[in-house]
Amino acid sequence: MDKEYGLEYRRYVIAGVAIFIVTVYIIRLFTLQIMSDDYKKNADSNAFLKKVEFPARGVISDRNGKLLVYNQNAYDIMVVMNEEKGRLDTTEFCNSLGITKEFFIKRMEEIKDRNKNPGYSRFTQQLFMSQLSEKEFSVFQEKIYRFPGFYVQRRSVRQYTMPYAAHVLGDVAEVSAADIEEDSYYQPGDYIGKMGVEKSYEKQLRGEKGVQIMLRDAHGRIQGSYMNGKFDRRPVPGKDLTLSLDIKLQALGERLLEGKIGSIVAIEPSTGEVLCMVSSPTYDPRTVTGRKRGKMHAMLSRNPWKPLLNRSIMGMYPPGSTFKTTQGLTFLTEGIIGPGTSFPCHHGFYCRGLHVGCHGHASPISLVPAIGTSCNGYFCWGLYYMLGNRKKYKNVQEGMNTWRDYMVSMGFGYKLGIDLSGEKRGLIPNAQYYDKAHRGSWNALTVISIAIGQGEVLLTPLQIANLGATIANRGYFYTPHVVKKVKGEQLEAKFREKHYTKASRRAYEYIVAGMRRAVTGGTCRAADRADYEVCGKTGTAQNHGQDHSIFMGFAPMNNPKIAIAVYVENGGFGADYGVPIGALMMEQYIKGKLSPESEKRATDFQRRRISYGAANR
Repeated sequence: MDKEYGLEYRRYVIAGVAIFIVTVYIIRLFTLQIMSDDYKKNADSNAFLKKVEFPARGVISDRNGKLLVYNQNAYDIMVVMNEEKGRLDTTEFCNSLGITKEFFIKRMEEIKDRNKNPGYSRFTQQLFMSQLSEKEFSVFQEKIYRFPGFYVQRRSVRQYTMPYAAHVLGDVAEVSAADIEEDSYYQPGDYIGKMGVEKSYEKQLRGEKGVQIMLRDAHGRIQGSYMNGKFDRRPVPGKDLTLSLDIKLQALGERLLEGKIGSIVAIEPSTGEVLCMVSSPTYDPRTVTGRKRGKMHAMLSRNPWKPLLNRSIMGMYPPGSTFKTTQGLTFLTEGIIGPGTSFPCHHGFYCRGLHVGCHGHASPISLVPAIGTSCNGYFCWGLYYMLGNRKKYKNVQEGMNTWRDYMVSMGFGYKLGIDLSGEKRGLIPNAQYYDKAHRGSWNALTVISIAIGQGEVLLTPLQIANLGATIANRGYFYTPHVVKKVKGEQLEAKFREKHYTKASRRAYEYIVAGMRRAVTGGTCRAADRADYEVCGKTGTAQNHGQDHSIFMGFAPMNNPKIAIAVYVENGGFGADYGVPIGALMMEQYIKGKLSPESEKRATDFQRRRISYGAANR
């Protein structure tokens, strides 16, 4: 009985072991054949070679059809690790590419490193070396049959026709791990727009990749297209962009700001199209291309004068007296003043022991001549009476927030939404801001400097230019944009929508009259012309060192074609740099060229240099 029980027990043990072994084999086979695609990839890589065909990236032109960015052929060296398998004559390979053996070893290790190359597979093509020139490619192509596992992949690289508009155009560079994780379209070795319109219009510019499936024999030799190309997919080229920039105007602006820190932004008021966007210091986009891109970009990043910074949309500055136009609009529309309301100004604003200085002019003074002469006293009195008006506002906080609402409606305090990345919002304070700063104890005199564009108010040059466009339109603006047209697409709806401010049309007419007065007999006389009417407003923003020179204006007065803001750091009075530079820019755009006399002035300003200390870096 015991013997029979022992035999029965052994049978169960042996059966259990057999079942366990069979189960393990079944699970392993399931894992290999169903859950893992390693063997499928291996089989596919032996039978097929999938060649990615990269689309031509869309070209970029200016508003007049002048080509700015185009493509040039380049070649990448790709490697399939499963085919290379150490069969390579590395000395001959390195000599054919002009690289060292140390570089080869390091690069092969980087390809296999999944931290640096998260898309790595030994069965698929991996980027070994990018952007070979035609000459480098021709030398390598002659010997490629000797290098098993290595292939050549054709693509294009960006080339720039001119040394201008680097901040608007941007550039392209190899994708990062974050780019690949964010968008499955990209693979290691691909290129993506990193700055400017190359970044903001990446999906339109890049197109769609194609693929060509090639059949291989048992020895890995290419036999031709698989099924006569039935499963091939042709690349779809990227869409061409037409920028709103006038490249001649852009070139002049960059000339005029040589040796200076600052910005020039010009807008077409009737469309919101940006006609030029100059940020100085700048750099030549032609130097940041190809394999040298990384080295040059790192050098620019380390430059203490920050040439990569687009000051037009990233620089936040006090707007100075250009901001007085917004105050006049607010005070008129709110009924704080009328067109004939006069305030005293005896070399400044005096009230309860507080003094804000001003230059000499007639006193008392009304709105239009106050704009024309840039009177500080007038606008300080206006804000004083607005924030202190208890018939309209129950307290200073309500008056302050009403003021803030007017400023926001004019495009301040928030991003305007231009089609470039990195735009800053500036700063427009509200009642809560001052309650926190002064523990609830403050009044109009505490914040009086905001009436003349000083204090806490900060704007970008783009916002100041947009103010000029809004006044030119007598009360509305379009969201500024640097792309005029994408081939085959309609312009985004947000760029075609009018944004109306809280100020009245009637108020704008008086501000226009004041800006015209500034040109004919005030602070902007250097911009006056006989052949078209210019409206302008100077600004001199206080600074720790020399004041900043500012100009905001538009022309012609009753049929505006261009609105402009010029901001020159440490340039002194607005009339020193801002006005003459703005006048030259408007002449270039309206007339199509500068007169001989104006060209001499442009050359003079191009040669002028401003000395900057370390604080400006």
